[in-house]
Amino acid sequence: MPEIIANTKSGDYPILIQQGALSKLGELAKETCRGRRAFIVTDEHVGAYYLDKAKSILDAAGFQTASKVVPPGESSKSPKQLLALYESFHQAGITRSDPVIALGGGVIGDLCGFAAATWLRGVPLIQVPTTLLAQVDSSIGGKTGIDLDCGKNLAGAFYQPKAVLMDPGLLRTLSRQRMAEGMAEVIKYGLIRDLSLFEQIEQKTYDLEWVLERCVRIKTTVVAADERDTGERMLLNFGHTIGHAIEKVTGYSVYTHGAAVSIGMVAAAKLGERLGQTEPGTADRLKKLLMAYQLPVQADLSIDDILHAVQSDKKRLAGKIYFVLLHHIGKAFLYPMQQEALEREFREVWHHV
Repeated sequence: MPEIIANTKSGDYPILIQQGALSKLGELAKETCRGRRAFIVTDEHVGAYYLDKAKSILDAAGFQTASKVVPPGESSKSPKQLLALYESFHQAGITRSDPVIALGGGVIGDLCGFAAATWLRGVPLIQVPTTLLAQVDSSIGGKTGIDLDCGKNLAGAFYQPKAVLMDPGLLRTLSRQRMAEGMAEVIKYGLIRDLSLFEQIEQKTYDLEWVLERCVRIKTTVVAADERDTGERMLLNFGHTIGHAIEKVTGYSVYTHGAAVSIGMVAAAKLGERLGQTEPGTADRLKKLLMAYQLPVQADLSIDDILHAVQSDKKRLAGKIYFVLLHHIGKAFLYPMQQEALEREFREVWHHV
């Protein structure tokens, strides 16, 4: 697979997609960072498989390597874990030239990325995503952050990595459920930008490395045009406004991010059809595909709770919620809605998802 260069106003960085790419971590760190101390952040699940190997690769490249292992799951994206990381960085003597490596899924990438962005006002970050969801989406583009009691990802920073190392071989240890959750994000890319990708997922004729490259190229193109998420990049949030609300209402403990986004995408497609903006039949076609991957398409939750959670969404600007809707599969757009209109229309949609 070719190396892809992500171009942003904050700087360019390589994204390496290759079987066995983990073995190049030490070489990549030396090429992109001046320091010779390295710090790996991972969780208990990923660490059991890959932490020792990553340490040995960095040690062999001449780094003095330390690490921090956090509990798995969304609850680790917290102020408590962020402060614990700062203390660990201090104890390890991490300076502005020393790389911090996020070895894990989206939670680790977000938490470690925010810690790297804010420790000493910024230290080099290398993303090593180990889930399909993180490889196709969250490890690219520089979004980092933690959750607060009042909402998901409300404290964070745009902070681009020095490099992203993407090894499809690391996905072999994922359960079928975790792979399916990643497929929700892959399907999202097809919905918003790539009909051919969506169709190949429907027909199950795709190659995994081809999917990774296709999604990465879409993500990097969008981010290059809108690094700070004020325009086109917001399209990447299709299904996420409701998905994030579902996660918040259920305390980040019932639905995984991919599962919540799956439900959110169906709701957004239904909303678009109700508003006359989305090609009829789109939601049913989407539901069929998501169900084929055993992803949820509805949630028995209070509509009042969901709407209350939506009010704290980051895509709320000038009193309006900017919903991402579809004209048709492969073409998304931003649709501003007043709070009153959203509540009225969405109440109808939610009971018929």
